[in-house]
Amino acid sequence: MRMDGDAPAVLSVDLDALAANYATVCAAAAPSRVAAVLKANAYGLGVGPVALRLAREGCCAYFVSSVFEGLELRTVLPKAAVYVLEGATGAAAACRAAGLVPVLNAMDDVEAWIREGCGAPAAVQVDTGMTRAGLDEKDVAVLEASGALAQFRPVLLLTQLACADEPGHALNQSQVDRFSVFRDRFPGVPTSIANSAGIWLGPEFRGDVVRAGIALFGGRPQSLGPNPVRPVVRLTARVLQIRRLRQVATVGYGGSRTLPTGALVATLGAGYADGVPRSLSDRGHVYLNGLRVPIVGRVSMDLITLDVTELGESGCRVGDEAELLGPRMTLEAVAAAAGTIGYEILTRLSTRLARRYTGDVCI
Repeated sequence: MRMDGDAPAVLSVDLDALAANYATVCAAAAPSRVAAVLKANAYGLGVGPVALRLAREGCCAYFVSSVFEGLELRTVLPKAAVYVLEGATGAAAACRAAGLVPVLNAMDDVEAWIREGCGAPAAVQVDTGMTRAGLDEKDVAVLEASGALAQFRPVLLLTQLACADEPGHALNQSQVDRFSVFRDRFPGVPTSIANSAGIWLGPEFRGDVVRAGIALFGGRPQSLGPNPVRPVVRLTARVLQIRRLRQVATVGYGGSRTLPTGALVATLGAGYADGVPRSLSDRGHVYLNGLRVPIVGRVSMDLITLDVTELGESGCRVGDEAELLGPRMTLEAVAAAAGTIGYEILTRLSTRLARRYTGDVCI
């Protein structure tokens, strides 16, 4: 990871906006507690600075994907509650040694934790309609009959909503109804239902603990309506070169775009190796000196070309900074143009990008 300096592309992370979003989520989820989902290096933003700031704001529980992510987070927050979503199979000993709480998703997970967890606490995930990970009704019945659940201490019962970003989807209510059946079989165990989108569905969709991810990082939790959270990420790149075409010419690999004589082309120092989707070729935009200008030609590994004819030579100069992602080029707009979702845009942000953390940085 490079620091700022003269890097051609810079990822800025506003930790004050992150803290404000955490407060917004806490208010929306109350009285449920809020745990932060810091998978994939905190959605590409950098797990260390993000975790430290969230801890300073009062967050004390976190979810990560793997034991490797859990061990990394443990070096930053040695005493926090850290849940490992991928479970205990192949990782039980490491989880127990580091004080990580595995989320048991299958019978193999349960068996591994009983064998190696030495009675340490674990969370249990049940499948209510995602059909991806989690114990089903038959699995729970077998565990009850065998007495396996008495061999460790379940500290959280969770499920994953499949369509929470679509408030009217019938599966939302169906999943909550199915979860209530499981909940009755784990009396006294705290529950967790809602992801970021589920928080705004209402109290019955939340449980005792909500798992906030994309909303903390500025992504719109619901597919429609205003975004209740602030932008956290801004990706910028410098103009490296400007060229006035002396004749009709194609731009970039494959000659996918032809520009007329007199067109003004600017080259930016960022590309798909930095996390800019190649699918933005000939369809995306950036914000430069007060205007949205189109990406022309293919996004290459390190460079992007823009048609800045409308800005003119006086309106665009070498060294100017273009916004590829940020308040004016929102996460949702960029994702839509790229034919993907905001989660992918964030988690693909490259470690080679220079990082700039603003706001109250905890060291």
